[in-house]
Amino acid sequence: SIDQPWKAVSWEEAFEFSAKKIHKIQAQYGRESVGGITSSRCTNEETFLVQKLIRTAFGNNNTDTCARVCHSPTGFGLKTTLGESAGTQTFESIRQADSIVVIGANPTDAHPVFGSLMRRRLREGASLVVVDPRDIDLLKTPHLNEAIHLQLRPGTNVALINALAHVVMTDNLQNDSFIAERCDTAAFDSWKAFISEERNSPEASEEITGVDPVLVRKAAQSYANAGNGAIFYGLGVTEHSQGSTMVMGIANLALATGNLGREGVGVNPLRGQNNVQGSCDMGSFPHELPGYQHVGVQAVRDKFEAAWNVKIDEEPGLRIPNMFDAAISGKFKGMYVQGEDIAQSDPNTHHVEKALKSLDCLIVQDIFLNETAKFAPVSYTHLRAHETKANLV
Repeated sequence: SIDQPWKAVSWEEAFEFSAKKIHKIQAQYGRESVGGITSSRCTNEETFLVQKLIRTAFGNNNTDTCARVCHSPTGFGLKTTLGESAGTQTFESIRQADSIVVIGANPTDAHPVFGSLMRRRLREGASLVVVDPRDIDLLKTPHLNEAIHLQLRPGTNVALINALAHVVMTDNLQNDSFIAERCDTAAFDSWKAFISEERNSPEASEEITGVDPVLVRKAAQSYANAGNGAIFYGLGVTEHSQGSTMVMGIANLALATGNLGREGVGVNPLRGQNNVQGSCDMGSFPHELPGYQHVGVQAVRDKFEAAWNVKIDEEPGLRIPNMFDAAISGKFKGMYVQGEDIAQSDPNTHHVEKALKSLDCLIVQDIFLNETAKFAPVSYTHLRAHETKANLV
């Protein structure tokens, strides 16, 4: 019972207990009754092994990661526009940026190491455009050239990005040679016709966004006329009902101005945790094996089945919200959580806690006893430096 106090046991006892619990649950409720959540704070190798554990030992695709609720719009939006779901540049690339556009992010607070690098480049002369309802600290960078703050109304991201793109296209600020060489002609022509419509102009959009059209035009010109323009965006873009559409809008703006494919440019998501990108790359999503290869494709499954010597389920598994719902309904009874504090960080805390209490077994692997571990019969934790123990109720 989770009401009993913790006691330290050997690794072997904890492993055996956990394995037997999982087997017992699956024997009683079926193969799909268990699953796990990988970590976006762990290494690629650790995350890879957890999703592989679920697919090979558990025998299903009930694996997911926190990117589900923070940067899945990045994955979908960039995959749709650019063909790959990763950010396009390294962080060091900002040292070559002439114009920096920050959308829905507060780098100095949320990403202080990179925020300091961004500030350094701004002090060296790069221009700054901030798209955010908040007056973020980056705008107060010492010795910063005049910054443009597009203080839009919450929920109007797409209208604003379309207004910026409208200025680029109607003022002839686009990079024609890049477009001809790197963009699909039919898709671009269709987008150009849409984005050039008067309803997407800064003047028409002001009623929606609340942003002065003069500032919008100035920001578009600053970005498009810079030698190297780089866009950085955060959870203010992705944790939104229009997240995927906004990411595609950002990518379209970068493509239209030719700001891709070299140092100092790009479409650059600022992730919520240190290895969100890696956890996605390693196959943490229920519908994709490592390398974003869909589980529904026979040739993909054949490749992994040959390497892992086990049958791979062809059906996508449960996402994190589905796991919670299934746990409350009594269909999902066992969960393995690696380096993720879902009880504290996931939305609708009462719903999450109800789901965790509904499980027959919750196994938590983390450095510390976090809030989620309070609901776990088994928690693998590092208690002190150089000494590891397993905690078991």
